[in-house]
Amino acid sequence: MCILITGATGFVGAHLRDYLLRHTDWTIIGTVYPDAPPPPRDARREQLLSLDLRDREATFRVLETYRPEYIIHLAAQSHVPTAYKDPWDTLDNNIRGQLNLLEACLALALKPRTLVIGSGEEYGRAGASDLPITENHPLCPENPYSVSKVAQDVMGYQYFISFGLPVIRMRPFNHVGPGQSPRFVLPAFASQVAEIETGQQEPVMRVGNLEPARDFTDVRDVVRAYHLALLHGASGEVYNIASGVPRTIQSLVDQLRALATVDIRIEIDPERYRPADVPIIYGSAIKLQQDTGWQPEIPFEQTVQDVLEEWRAKTKVQNQ
Repeated sequence: MCILITGATGFVGAHLRDYLLRHTDWTIIGTVYPDAPPPPRDARREQLLSLDLRDREATFRVLETYRPEYIIHLAAQSHVPTAYKDPWDTLDNNIRGQLNLLEACLALALKPRTLVIGSGEEYGRAGASDLPITENHPLCPENPYSVSKVAQDVMGYQYFISFGLPVIRMRPFNHVGPGQSPRFVLPAFASQVAEIETGQQEPVMRVGNLEPARDFTDVRDVVRAYHLALLHGASGEVYNIASGVPRTIQSLVDQLRALATVDIRIEIDPERYRPADVPIIYGSAIKLQQDTGWQPEIPFEQTVQDVLEEWRAKTKVQNQ
């Protein structure tokens, strides 16, 4: 069996490849953009290719060459502040790349089971009576990134209903863990703690809005959900991936300060605020649990500890 993973060396893609190498005997074809691909982790079972999915002909050639039985489409511009700075680049990247992928499947008469990865951001804000959010909640995107994800989501459904492509749509809420860019909230804070502990930064953690509450799931649980959805999810359906537990950004700061080896002061940085910030959002993954048996397994406290230890190790190397 062959699986195509777009965005294969990104935060989620790297964890997904590790998981599939350990738990399946599938051959992995991974696409990488824009850099040259790194060496594969298992040269016998995976191959990494440089591909811009916006290039229609190049995308068609990859599908024609490898003819995968499975696709997990992870490749996307996923950083909300970056999407605000250049909305069209995010929309073009996220929408056109997926369109080329699905069009290639049609042109080549391929019907791989395909996961289209959306986001809990698609739902926007919800009233207290609507929480936890289920898959039936209206889609009310509030930033350019979530607009692009709604487009990917409904496009996946359209290709299922119009052409019978076995597309399964996933809406993961916030996922965190080792390997995530410090542009995102938990590693942004953990990297500051590590630098403060080694004297590279004054004992002040600079933060944005600490009031929003989000639903965080460990990325290692998320990739397990993707595998289970490929195997057991229903074509045409949409599934939330969520812990069902809202956690304020303040609680992340408090956990990291409790783990720190030095006292840390908090300082608000207005530059870290978003133009629109949903106050609270958390989801229900009951549908996914019923159809696939998935449950989150890694405690959030362990995730925070693992991310902090990763940044401590990185900072130690940089300090040598």
